[in-house]
Amino acid sequence: MCLTEGEPGAQALRSSAPHPTAIPRNCQQSETLVHPSSYPDVVTQASEWLIVAGGCVFISMLGLSAYWEPGIRWLHFFQAWMYVATIVLARRRNRWGYFIGFSAAGLWIYANLFATTFFFNGLQQLSRWLHTGRLERADLLIEVPAWFSNLLVVIGCVCGYFQVSTRSPLRDSGRLLVSFALTTGFFALDMALFQPRYLGLFRRMLHPHLP
Repeated sequence: MCLTEGEPGAQALRSSAPHPTAIPRNCQQSETLVHPSSYPDVVTQASEWLIVAGGCVFISMLGLSAYWEPGIRWLHFFQAWMYVATIVLARRRNRWGYFIGFSAAGLWIYANLFATTFFFNGLQQLSRWLHTGRLERADLLIEVPAWFSNLLVVIGCVCGYFQVSTRSPLRDSGRLLVSFALTTGFFALDMALFQPRYLGLFRRMLHPHLP
């Protein structure tokens, strides 16, 4: 029971107590609780930073590679736009950005594991550099940060998508297939226009054991 100032016996009760007594919990003014949803979404922010960091690093590697080899400049210029679109849409938490980034970066990761030796050649250059202190082929070494930057994009896109509150597995599966088809087609068209000699990568990606 709680006594207010105007009720009889309230002053007597206070004067009879030898020490100040704690106010019962149910008489205290209710505190405003902070709902957990008001806290920053750490996972979503982390996924955005992974996408931004990975995308920017890979775009930088594309630019550096194009600087060393002028013949692939237009190829890399248009390839970079898929990552720009991923960064912009992911920053807006648009699921299409996650699908485009996952498709483009995932294809690059797969191609460098099963259709080309660029990544493994880069690892060899890194190993020799660490053991001998001499870097012979910097153009191959950059394939290592390029590969891992794509991995960051894939991880960021997966984590970002699972933070979308309106996920629809069936519809989103269709959207992912559309995104993969469009990004792969765009990449193939980019190669066909500016570096047709690389089109053989698609055949090797379908049949990794073929020469």
